[in-house]
Amino acid sequence: MKVVYVFITPRVASYKLGQMILPQLEAGTHGVEVVGMFFFDDNVFVLRKGDPIGERLAKIAKEKNILLMMCDACALERNLAKGELRWCYPDGSARTTPGQCVPHDTVEGVKVGCFPDFYAALADNPPDQIISL
Repeated sequence: MKVVYVFITPRVASYKLGQMILPQLEAGTHGVEVVGMFFFDDNVFVLRKGDPIGERLAKIAKEKNILLMMCDACALERNLAKGELRWCYPDGSARTTPGQCVPHDTVEGVKVGCFPDFYAALADNPPDQIISL
């Protein structure tokens, strides 16, 4: 079974990912194939360059072809991305073409985007389940 994790609860990336999911992925005992992870709010901070969890995660993501994406608005607000919101303007109105937003000072391999970007990135390797934590 293929799964995607969406990290939305405060501290879930540093606790459940860092102390449960990541060690299991590293040991090969997690039990499912993880194809993607999407980070929101302060959970994006584990993806900072030099963060111990983020560095371990980047390594395992590269080995296992796991998509790591952080919310564009969350990353911009926390100085982990540069540019503009991908699918809306600052006033909240919709865009029809994506804005440019790139990761800044993050671990290797992290992408920045919003739901349309996440879905597109997983199109060739779709999950069977999406798990929100």
